[in-house]
Amino acid sequence: MNRWIAFLPTLEFSLRRAFWFTLGAVALILGAIGVVLPVLPTTPFVILAAFCFGRSVPALQIWLENTQTFGPLIADWREHGAIAPRIKALAVAMMVSAFGLSLAMGMSAKVLTIQGLCLLAAATYVLTRPNGPL
Repeated sequence: MNRWIAFLPTLEFSLRRAFWFTLGAVALILGAIGVVLPVLPTTPFVILAAFCFGRSVPALQIWLENTQTFGPLIADWREHGAIAPRIKALAVAMMVSAFGLSLAMGMSAKVLTIQGLCLLAAATYVLTRPNGPL
């Protein structure tokens, strides 16, 4: 019986790390999809992934922070709570394009309303973040 009691803290630690790793991996995948899909915001998911990897596999956090694509986003957010103006403009342009495509495809008013509200909320969040250092 004592063997099992001694094993429990290790199991809990492993499960906790597995949870953080899984959450980080899902967030990173969503962030990567957000690079090309305007409905998903990239920056919050990448920041969440870095946080989760820091709790599970710190080497992955360091790798993510040093990537050319996501590293500057994480650094701006950590240092200033900021999203670069170029990223803001790109995000809003992609959102407008996605909504325009939905209009051109003749989506129903219900779908357009839901999409419009979601995109408006996302654009509001992105645009109200500080610009950070110029």
